[in-house]
Amino acid sequence: MPQHSTCFILSSLLSLSLTTIAVAEDWVIDTQQQWTAAANYQTHLEFKDGTAIPTDSKATFVSEVERFKQKHKAKSLVVQQSPLWQNWEPVANLGPVNLQDAPVFLPIGPDNYWVFGRYGGAKKKQGFQPEPAQLDGFDVKLQTTPWKHQFDAPGGLNKGLGGYHAWQSRDMVNWVHHGPVTEAFSRWVTSAEYKDGKVYIYYDYPNDQDPHVYIDEDLTDGKPGKDMGLAVKDPSHGSDAGFIRDKQGRFHVILEDWSPINASKRSWDSPLAAHAVSEDGVTDWKFLAPPVDNRTKDTGKIAEYKHPHWLQHPDWNTNIGKYHVHEPEQEAYGDWAPICVGSQYYLFGDYDPAGGGHMSVAWFTSPSIDGPFAWCDKIGEGHPDPDIGFAEGRFYLFTQQKTDFTSPGPWVEQVQARVGVDTDNDGKLDTWTDWQEVKETYDYTPGLSKHVKKTPAQLDLTSLPAGYGFGFELKLKDTTANKSKPMIDKVTLTFE
Repeated sequence: MPQHSTCFILSSLLSLSLTTIAVAEDWVIDTQQQWTAAANYQTHLEFKDGTAIPTDSKATFVSEVERFKQKHKAKSLVVQQSPLWQNWEPVANLGPVNLQDAPVFLPIGPDNYWVFGRYGGAKKKQGFQPEPAQLDGFDVKLQTTPWKHQFDAPGGLNKGLGGYHAWQSRDMVNWVHHGPVTEAFSRWVTSAEYKDGKVYIYYDYPNDQDPHVYIDEDLTDGKPGKDMGLAVKDPSHGSDAGFIRDKQGRFHVILEDWSPINASKRSWDSPLAAHAVSEDGVTDWKFLAPPVDNRTKDTGKIAEYKHPHWLQHPDWNTNIGKYHVHEPEQEAYGDWAPICVGSQYYLFGDYDPAGGGHMSVAWFTSPSIDGPFAWCDKIGEGHPDPDIGFAEGRFYLFTQQKTDFTSPGPWVEQVQARVGVDTDNDGKLDTWTDWQEVKETYDYTPGLSKHVKKTPAQLDLTSLPAGYGFGFELKLKDTTANKSKPMIDKVTLTFE
């Protein structure tokens, strides 16, 4: 056979083999219509607002067969749950027993967790004498304290200044006290962030007014860092601000805006939040659209209220605030604490419900820091002033109440999945993967203390043969004692 004929045949066979398995678009099930169209059979499962929601402790879903004219090779099945994040469990107070006032939690990275608060409240044992102590992960001289799992470092022996103190932990069990980080005038600490080895400690001055900031390069020295003074010139009354850096490293602040409410009668909270962004966290803040806005109707009337702390500021000559009267009665939120899980942002804060009822922790969510943020749920009882962070593989929700909360993350157990393929184009699935449990996992994001890296819940399908049709099955089981359940928001079957 001539050489050119052999080359032609080999080329034709190669071309045929390359075109046998075609490239397919991902099969995405996300909307209400897509869920309804994809369903062949389900038990104890309803589709509502584009989410598959179990109606019992166990539920199943069997898809239709998605058919193709040419063979395709599957890559993965990715399962996404609802971002509601109801997977919380109550626990006794987190952190040291003498942590007082509104806690501020800052997990800087693995084995490096910080909490800030006022020092006091726990009575010392009479006649107690401290002794030298050693603790894994700490190479400074430590002393025992009257309280279990608490130690004083050299900085912690410094005299308090009337403001916030710092405690550090390597395991979220043992806490080392490092002493003051703010002063009496700067005792209204609301939030902290981390950047390039420096901790930004934000405080209101006066209370519920413009955020100011310390930049602290050594939290262990028992004294405040550099006071940078005014950071955010907030045009509204109210603050209790939460700070977070975005994935580009910019600083964002979420503040209370009291312009539509008599905050003095609503736990100093508001239906309206403000949002600003800065490159360095100190200057040139640009205000953006409100991330939370649940105002009712503005009546056009202006009224006043008094604040008990504004006249403590030497340059503040009034304790009167004005607001626009709104009707009917409004929900009120505040003391904001942001966190980002994967690409999903959350705002935790106070919740003072309209119509009375006890206060609690509420949270909102958005796929963008720019919002708008949607209501998720509430938990607990009392005025919380919460903060949230990720440490030791779990999420910790600190409050100033007697009960705090922990969560393994937004993912709710248990989801099992399997995928089948039609290899002979008869419309029936003849080869299946084994049943496997899928779940999200979480980890630290280096350099971004309030961002938690998320690995999606997915099933590897590369071992499946190519085929003309694909389908999948899900088994959902609620293994939690809380109100959360595995609600499936989106399923994506990807192809090579």
